[in-house]
Amino acid sequence: MRADASTHGYATDVVERVLDALLARVARRRRPLLAGISGLQGSGKSTLARELGASARARGVPCEVLSLDDFYHGRRERRRLARTRHPLFATRGVPGTHDVALLQRTLAALAAASPYRPARVPRFDKGRDTRVVPSRWRTVVRPPALVVLEGWCVGVAPQDADALRHPINALERDEDRDGRWRAAVNAELAGDYAGLWRRLDRLVLLQAPSFAVVERWRDEQERSLRARAAPRALDRAALRRFLMHYERLSRHALRALPARADIRLVLDPHRRVLAIERD
Repeated sequence: MRADASTHGYATDVVERVLDALLARVARRRRPLLAGISGLQGSGKSTLARELGASARARGVPCEVLSLDDFYHGRRERRRLARTRHPLFATRGVPGTHDVALLQRTLAALAAASPYRPARVPRFDKGRDTRVVPSRWRTVVRPPALVVLEGWCVGVAPQDADALRHPINALERDEDRDGRWRAAVNAELAGDYAGLWRRLDRLVLLQAPSFAVVERWRDEQERSLRARAAPRALDRAALRRFLMHYERLSRHALRALPARADIRLVLDPHRRVLAIERD
């Protein structure tokens, strides 16, 4: 099985085994099967989702791949959230910074897509930090048999209230002293996000060995951006602060998601797939 999956792709047998497990349930359905792919930042979610989509279509199975990132609120809406709810909502990433209603509408439109009522799939421009105008969204004119939704917090349930009491890092200690931000994020998970996760028919987990690998994995992505002098590339200090926004729920996901996932790809620190486990 190939190393560094997020850069070079997964071994063919890994993709085919996961796809076989998903397609085994497609034939018995009248609506698209919704499969979630969850994993920490840099674990290779978008790569696996893209390869699953390509393999499904090669088999003649219509498939659409969605990224939770494409449903972020734009910077204007996040500024409003920062004013009205908490300043930390200005940074995209945590639950509360996605337009879940738009994602729900998109899923419904895909299920009913036709040449007369095409579904439109949003796209987010991270360089401009806002959503691409609707006229440039992808159009879908027939319902897919399989929809793959990938995202770092897909399937994550809210934490117990007791778990929110103490800050988990310097960001929470210094910028969320009263716990309002983490409580608001948790409430989002218990609300609209929980409704979305209930729609998942299958959950695939890229199971990282620990949270400690995330900074290295994510920095590999940022290094390529820095090499191209991309305007929003993060240096190591900025990346470390950025990842603090994700740390609480990432650690929670590491503990909770393995028991919830239907398919687990167990990764080593180099993103090699050590095992594929199924319930």
